[in-house]
Amino acid sequence: MRLFWLQGYEATTVSQLAAAMGKLSSASFYAAFGSKEILFREILERYEAIHGQALAPLSDTTLPPREAVERALRASVRMQTAPDLPTGCLVALGASGWSEHNAALAACVAETRARNRASFSACVDRAVAVGDLDPESNTAALGLMFDTVLLGLSIEARDRLPRAQLEEVVAVTMRLWDSFAPQGRAAATRG
Repeated sequence: MRLFWLQGYEATTVSQLAAAMGKLSSASFYAAFGSKEILFREILERYEAIHGQALAPLSDTTLPPREAVERALRASVRMQTAPDLPTGCLVALGASGWSEHNAALAACVAETRARNRASFSACVDRAVAVGDLDPESNTAALGLMFDTVLLGLSIEARDRLPRAQLEEVVAVTMRLWDSFAPQGRAAATRG
């Protein structure tokens, strides 16, 4: 997982993967995994199951929508800046710069990002439904904006910006959320 996370799919070679797995021969690698693409798909699933949990609050309908978005962004910052992991996000960074012959795999990664976007949008829609955001809010743009912040945090984490700076970005982002709250709710949210 680390090689794909650090270098991306295209830049990671089968020989690098085989060496990282205990100096497997290429033949042994192909016998074990079938192909680099199959391995990447398996790693992407594993990544989502483990590190994708940072976004789990977005699906937790017991949380107020604002809290769900903030928890997800903060958990993502912690994961993307953890000292024992590569910086950034495999889904955002390890899957860029696709060549044409890997279009199907690029689409698979894009689907993962689309699910993340949909989760942010669902929180925004829920916030409007419960009166936490102004009903006139452009919910599609707000959902996309929160996802764009998530992707931007990944780039900044890869550039090794300190966690504290990324946490401040989340704080500013949540103040933007508050600016779309109805007058009385915005003051209560800021507490």
